[in-house]
Amino acid sequence: MKRRNVIWVALLLVTMTVAVQSSDTFDRFFVSKTMRVDYFHTGTKTSEIFSLDQVYEEPIWAGSKVNLIDTLNLGKYLVKVFDVQTNQLIYSRGFCSIFGEWQTTTEAAQGVYRTFHESVLFPFPKRSVQVVIAVRDNQMHFQNKFSTVIDPNSRFVNREKHDHGYKVYQVFNHGPCEKKVDLLILGDGYTAAEMEKFRRDVQHYVEVMFDTSPFKERKKDFNVWAMEVISPESGIDKPRKNVWKHTALGASYNSLDSQRYILTLDNRTLRDIASGAPYDFLYILINSNQYGGGGIFNLYSTCFTGTDKPGMEWQADYVFVHEFGHSFGGLADEYYTSAVAYTEFYPRGVEPWEPNITALLDKENLKWKDFLEPGTPLPTPWDKAIFDSLEAVRAKLDRNAPDYYEKRQAIFDQQKELLHKQKYWGKVGAFEGAGYCSEGLYRPYLDCRMFSLSLVGFDPVCRAAIERMIDFYTR
Repeated sequence: MKRRNVIWVALLLVTMTVAVQSSDTFDRFFVSKTMRVDYFHTGTKTSEIFSLDQVYEEPIWAGSKVNLIDTLNLGKYLVKVFDVQTNQLIYSRGFCSIFGEWQTTTEAAQGVYRTFHESVLFPFPKRSVQVVIAVRDNQMHFQNKFSTVIDPNSRFVNREKHDHGYKVYQVFNHGPCEKKVDLLILGDGYTAAEMEKFRRDVQHYVEVMFDTSPFKERKKDFNVWAMEVISPESGIDKPRKNVWKHTALGASYNSLDSQRYILTLDNRTLRDIASGAPYDFLYILINSNQYGGGGIFNLYSTCFTGTDKPGMEWQADYVFVHEFGHSFGGLADEYYTSAVAYTEFYPRGVEPWEPNITALLDKENLKWKDFLEPGTPLPTPWDKAIFDSLEAVRAKLDRNAPDYYEKRQAIFDQQKELLHKQKYWGKVGAFEGAGYCSEGLYRPYLDCRMFSLSLVGFDPVCRAAIERMIDFYTR
């Protein structure tokens, strides 16, 4: 009897989810505009406080009108929107934040308090809603941390128009926004005199993206927009070089004290400017020839646009696609040798939520088990010690030496050759070394765009994760 009750409850939950996932539900609860809820996120490594800032009405809803409830289980945070009158969950989305990353830094562990400005966006409701933000605990379970009730007809909803006069144009359009993934590309550090460079950069990197699988095969599922954001000065901040620039979006190197990490902390300005175009995802092109970028799931990506080092032009192409893997696909970094600002990004003994790394705590239920060939051992052996010894040589190279890049490339080539000689090259397995950890975390493939600094493609597991995201926004 108990088993029958469990099955009945499970079927009821499935039925309720399917009922919400329909355009009829959208028309019942929402209008085709966006509600943007801004808040302050404050705390340390072990504490956090959410404080409501402002609620905005924005003119465009670009997201799906069918897949309203998140079924992907990605992200450190989850925003949930309930209709107050019926107590029905009518919208949810997983996401990550700068605060969430900062919590894993030494500064946060030392008890220093920091505050970051953040936003959640969802379709504009017809009547009062309860907005809840949940955070994963140490066992990856979502726990509600913030809740507020919002009346869409309230005088406290800010309805001012954020028209900055920046030109918006379509790079390509394949259909209605609600049935496509809408990517909005903005620039930071481009002056009015550099708009032609911005347009060339947009064209180049869009071509790079959609020449990479699976984006190449799914190009018709995307709309790409560009906004010509004008900055007073050219370039962006480089704190370690004492270079400071006045730019429209406030992007900077050395974010979270990581030299090549580019972020903007001016969330309000970014969201105000971006509201002038339809978007599901944001990409900020950085007018700089210094290596760097960043990508946070369901927040935005950044990428430098070129180099002054001959023969290294391909690196920006690599970064552009790699960072979109983070912000769009929710993919983790699969590398483990580069320096990062985090001290404990993935706690030991806990299975990460990202689809492309695992702690291998349950071999029988590996998250990518459908990709395994029979007989593939878990963990999957590879010559990691030899790979790491080459990496140790690379780490000792003098970055200021005139032949640094030549020597570094020679080591990369040796590592690549080593990977290709492995018994399980071209096979999906569980290869130790991933997520900034040399031990205890595993990646599904020996090489991938999320692993090595190269133009190699996405591995089968990462490709599948990206395709699931495309499907979620378009079907």
